[in-house]
Amino acid sequence: MHAMSKRLRELRPNARFSGFTVQKMVRKPGAHELIVGAATDLVFGPVVLFGQGGTAVEVIGDRAVALPPLNMALAKELVSRTRVSKLLAGYRDRPTADREAVYLTLMQIAQLVADVPEIAELDINPLLADEKGVIALDARIRVAQAKSAGPARLAIRPYPKELEEWIALDGRQVLVRPIRPEDEPLFKDFLARISPEDIHFRFFHMVRDLPHTELARFTQIDYEREMSFIAAATTAADGAGRGESLGEVRAVADPDNIRAEFAIMVRSDIQRHGLGNALLEKMIRYCRSRGTGELIGEVLSGNERMLALAEDLGFEIHHRPDPQTLRVRLKLQPD
Repeated sequence: MHAMSKRLRELRPNARFSGFTVQKMVRKPGAHELIVGAATDLVFGPVVLFGQGGTAVEVIGDRAVALPPLNMALAKELVSRTRVSKLLAGYRDRPTADREAVYLTLMQIAQLVADVPEIAELDINPLLADEKGVIALDARIRVAQAKSAGPARLAIRPYPKELEEWIALDGRQVLVRPIRPEDEPLFKDFLARISPEDIHFRFFHMVRDLPHTELARFTQIDYEREMSFIAAATTAADGAGRGESLGEVRAVADPDNIRAEFAIMVRSDIQRHGLGNALLEKMIRYCRSRGTGELIGEVLSGNERMLALAEDLGFEIHHRPDPQTLRVRLKLQPD
């Protein structure tokens, strides 16, 4: 320590020195050495890296990258693209590593680079992983002035948590929030509780059971081009909206954001309680804030409740060449 403090005074005589922090040596002889980190690509912006770590990391070259943000499913897919993932599954007398801890670490790294635009590079090598969890032994961070802040830096817009909103419905709290990829089971259950008539009004044909590919299309969206708000009956303690879905409104904008087409559906057993009005009003506010020119929707002529809701919110109703459908239109921006 005397040699270190002497060297510090020689190199940085004006530095304020208050002492050393000493940590116990970590000894995990059966742990896997991993590398996790982040870098900034000239085209795609921040990327997250995972692979086999240690002193021979450059020689081994076992790594994969992904675009933030990450959830558990995407982090798992990132890990699966490396050879070291097979070792993490356990073999012979080596137990299975705590892979969920690895996935969570990757999610946290992705969130960190999304929240702090000044982080240009980040490496944790090695990250030790065994059946008891993970621990970082060494880390390096390079910071630089950010050229842009917020979601504009990312190739994929992250989950817009700032759009979450609590509303009161029949004496209970309902969380209105953007849909998430992990909402697929929630959305499937929601559709199962919609009457055949309401399914017909929403999809213009009967839908009995959507396959995984279609459900994924509804829940895994690009927030930059599309938005879907769901109303989830939950509690303030839960805070994540993992309860049951009561309604959904969705809008998809054209590439120039001139027009967005919307669709809305409220669970059949709770209609006529104001939820449809609240969902559509939220979508109108969101599209208006994004600079969308107008909001349009196709409505079957027999869907009287939807036509009445649209008229109450200021939509114009236009006849179509097909007498069975009408178009509702709301101008969002001033001339």
